[in-house]
Amino acid sequence: MNTKEKIAIATFAGGCFWCMIPPFQKLSGVLKVIPGYTGGKTKNPTYEEVSSGRTGHFEAVQIAFNPEKISYKELLDVFWKQINPEDAEGQFADKGSQYMTAIFYHDPKQKAFALTSKKSLENSRKFKKIATEIRKAETFYPAEQYHWDYHKKNPIGYKVY
Repeated sequence: MNTKEKIAIATFAGGCFWCMIPPFQKLSGVLKVIPGYTGGKTKNPTYEEVSSGRTGHFEAVQIAFNPEKISYKELLDVFWKQINPEDAEGQFADKGSQYMTAIFYHDPKQKAFALTSKKSLENSRKFKKIATEIRKAETFYPAEQYHWDYHKKNPIGYKVY
């Protein structure tokens, strides 16, 4: 990353964080995508603790991006295309509170964009009820290193998944 480059942060929970990394990593203007945990009550949770569903954390990704090259709105558009926004029990084969979807806003502007994008999706009538939550960003705990770039380290396993 260029030290003079502007950096903003976006945080999205879209089910399994392995699935949320590649769509954002390939975007021009995205500097880094980190898998991790947020929204729960346990400090410094482990994957095993989060997987139990008892910590209240979501599996999520935190995205560092240059807002002069890609907008938060564009990131929201990518997010909505990766998930089933109606599923209140998780995403696809992954069920449990840790796999539910949410947009974690970092400032009032992000909150406004998130609310507007959700309302637009609701107004499209493509979905009966949007289960995706919009919440204030909380402490983000990066996942253990073996989760980072899982799709690159385990391409066959990732494709099967």
